[in-house]
Amino acid sequence: MRGVYNSVTDIRRKVFASIADMAYSDNTDYKERMESIPYEIIQGKQAKYRDSVFLERAIIGERLRLGMGLPVRDITTAGAISDGVEESVVAEKFYDQPLVNIISFACHACPEKKVMVTNGCQGCLSHQCVEVCPKKAVSIVDGHSEIDQDLCVKCGKCMDACPYHAIIKIERPCAASCGMNAIHSDEDGKAQINYDKCVSCGQCLVSCPFGAIVDKGQIFQTIHAMKQGDEVIAAVAPAFVGQFGAGVTPEKVIAALKEAGFSDVVEVAIGADLCTIEEAEDFLEKVPEKQPFMATSCCPAWSVMAKKEFPQFKDYISMALTPMVLTARLIKKDHPNAKVCFIGPCAAKKLEASRRSIRSDVDFVLTFEEVMGMFVAKGIDLPQIEADETTFDIGTAAGREFAVSGGVAKAVKTLIEKNNPGTTVKVQAAEGLKNCRTMLMMAKAGRLNGYLLEGMACPGGCVAGAGTLAPIAKASAQVKKYANEDAMKFADESVHSEKVQEISHMYDVPAESDPA
Repeated sequence: MRGVYNSVTDIRRKVFASIADMAYSDNTDYKERMESIPYEIIQGKQAKYRDSVFLERAIIGERLRLGMGLPVRDITTAGAISDGVEESVVAEKFYDQPLVNIISFACHACPEKKVMVTNGCQGCLSHQCVEVCPKKAVSIVDGHSEIDQDLCVKCGKCMDACPYHAIIKIERPCAASCGMNAIHSDEDGKAQINYDKCVSCGQCLVSCPFGAIVDKGQIFQTIHAMKQGDEVIAAVAPAFVGQFGAGVTPEKVIAALKEAGFSDVVEVAIGADLCTIEEAEDFLEKVPEKQPFMATSCCPAWSVMAKKEFPQFKDYISMALTPMVLTARLIKKDHPNAKVCFIGPCAAKKLEASRRSIRSDVDFVLTFEEVMGMFVAKGIDLPQIEADETTFDIGTAAGREFAVSGGVAKAVKTLIEKNNPGTTVKVQAAEGLKNCRTMLMMAKAGRLNGYLLEGMACPGGCVAGAGTLAPIAKASAQVKKYANEDAMKFADESVHSEKVQEISHMYDVPAESDPA
């Protein structure tokens, strides 16, 4: 369940804090420290979470490597945790694919999908489970129901019919969360990712109850850039509100980020406003005269899914740059020598920033959870830190609501209708890649002609991204409250609204919005 602090969450955050602590330290013997961290996190002789304390430490070692941007080791070959660390001791390192990785010896080899009878079966006289099964897979053995797995098609009819709810369907959590059907089993029953299908949304890594799926990180490189004297500016996604604990105001988050080493902080809602203006112009120009509908571009995982599975709609996805890229370009226009670190909820943004056309805009991508590791390593007490009263280069309410499902389409719709009285924009929003696929099937059937389509890979929107800290419903409510408090309601009220064309076309070859 998302938003529940558990042992997997605890280990993940301890690893992030350890990486940050190592990076901040004046001790540059990184090999020695990397080998010792698993013993710092898993102390003593007794295993706490698994069968063996050695297995627990080995898994920590792989999580540590991935958190520093290094690949998972081949378990059939001898090697140290620190092998290849020299490649990460740099102030600039882009994510190498694959971004999302499975630590095979941490995987529980969960069944892919199975309908099974539990001990709750009462052997009732009616045998409704037997009667409703279309494949005759259910029978009564020694007075209790039994399912022939070779015949079962997992339709769930027996489960629905059982008056005692004694029949359940279990499914590998990572596969159930994957909207691309990209996860299957290898020859040992371990989870395996089909990277031709994967769009790096990260939902699998926050759904695995064994903590076997991990994405790569750039904490170490970001801090290294700070230590060598680079101007590193934090570009914070609108979903940040409420992510760092109760009572931690935006002003306190700014103060904490500066204490962590960032030279300045900018709200990505300003880029969301520019994205809104550009998408509104695109929609008015193209729909329905040049194309039947238009889809938003800001969620990279949704954009890649649409282009992979519905290539005929490729040109119907807005060419507007994402808020992350637009904000980064605004920053670099005024600070050409600065490095931009996008801080947000999203795993897919890491690969978006790794595109060759975007590397000059965004140097680092960190999740809220990874940044929390930096705060822990620096000993920053967020509730107690003195708020930074520096004027925040804020976005509008419309830009801030990009963080929640429906917010992007709402921003574009309200802007068009405000500036074009009598115009009504029809919108359709979907959250979760499975629902996004259904929406595109409706578009394929011609049922959404004239519509603006918004797709969000994560159920709930950006506030449900793989790198978030807060429960989804609570985070969504706090973002909406924060947006409602903004005096500027429409995207074109932004002080940067006149810069859309200039920022979008800073380079001869415009950056594409989706990751490779």
